[in-house]
Amino acid sequence: MSTIITVEHLSKQYRIGTLRRHNSFRDVFDEKLAALFRKQETRSRSEENYIWALNDVSFEVQQGDVFGIIGRNGAGKSTLLKVLSRITEPTKGVVRMRGRVASLLEVGTGFSGELSGRENIFLNGAILGMKRAEIKRKFDEIVGFAEVEKFIDTPMKQYSSGMYMRLAFAVAAHLEPEILIVDEVLAVGDAAFQKKCLGKMEEVGREGRTILFVSHNMEAVLSLCNIGILISDGNILDRGEVAHVVERYIGDKLTQEDTINLAKLPRKTLYRKIASFTGAKLLSKEKSGPWQLPFGNNIVLGVTVKLLQRVPWLEFSVALKTITGFEIASTLSPNYLPKKSMEPGNYYFKLAYENVFLTPGIYRFGFGLKTERGLEDYLPEALDLEIVVSEKSAGMGTHKVQGVLIPQVEMEVSEGTPDGALS
Repeated sequence: MSTIITVEHLSKQYRIGTLRRHNSFRDVFDEKLAALFRKQETRSRSEENYIWALNDVSFEVQQGDVFGIIGRNGAGKSTLLKVLSRITEPTKGVVRMRGRVASLLEVGTGFSGELSGRENIFLNGAILGMKRAEIKRKFDEIVGFAEVEKFIDTPMKQYSSGMYMRLAFAVAAHLEPEILIVDEVLAVGDAAFQKKCLGKMEEVGREGRTILFVSHNMEAVLSLCNIGILISDGNILDRGEVAHVVERYIGDKLTQEDTINLAKLPRKTLYRKIASFTGAKLLSKEKSGPWQLPFGNNIVLGVTVKLLQRVPWLEFSVALKTITGFEIASTLSPNYLPKKSMEPGNYYFKLAYENVFLTPGIYRFGFGLKTERGLEDYLPEALDLEIVVSEKSAGMGTHKVQGVLIPQVEMEVSEGTPDGALS
């Protein structure tokens, strides 16, 4: 195989904080005068004002690789893809790529809302360097895959986010780029379309084209990718076979304090923040570590929430998932608590999962907060919990079974056949 992507000593720096805005000449004059007295008229870049989203990143991707890029929110994954897609320029370093690149980083990237779906397909194909005849040959296949036949001549500003995403993915996947870059945007679609997209990416990979794939769904990463890297704080922590990289990622996530400061966890999107998560702790009595619980014990969590203003109701949602992203169960506070108005302040939610026999392994909790205004805070990877083997799990033979739950089943056996049952 030949090298199709080379990244050498890539770094990207962003300024953090708020820029001071001047509304008048007097504002500018006052600021300059104050700076003279403070002797701060010129300031050099400092670590307090700038952050390295990527820091000396180097790797190679071979032609035909399905390359997974994993890491927590804020690790630098999306910044890396934006640099590779030439959406943003690097501060330092070099990127060499051979062939046409199609990127799907955000819903509607590269699409014009004023143009119809049909016009956007031809526009994107032209941007990729394709001839009109090539685009026309793929047109019906793209529209059919995206399931937007009825709306293909409608301006895309009238599309829902799901329709936007379906057409954007269909264009990126079908116009035969040598390199396909896909971020977490597949989460916008429904489960059936996500499965359809993963199937298409597997097909693209079998054709010998190269895919860069970012996802928090480790099952998708493991099933799709053959190689990958783990990023944290803009640095590559590990690289190699995807199973090895995922194992390292899972292991690193278990280094959690007894009480997790949820307020400091990075959010991928800026929410309204009228209500936000501030902390979480495992309250189960029999825990064997800060976030370790022997098999067979009830899972009891304490979660704190800060409310900045009065709301008529607050919905707290909890998702229990495997470490690879498969959702086992969802819980909504309205199913257990009455909806009522809440005043500003701090609130404490206690969640007790009783008689939930999870097989030994690592599990993940995701949290969400919603008011009548919409989603306020969302942490899909709030915390990880390890269920460890115990005397009870050994007695039940959990090491011999597959799946994540050990159901409480009553089983009887008797001789003969019940009258009329199986005859």
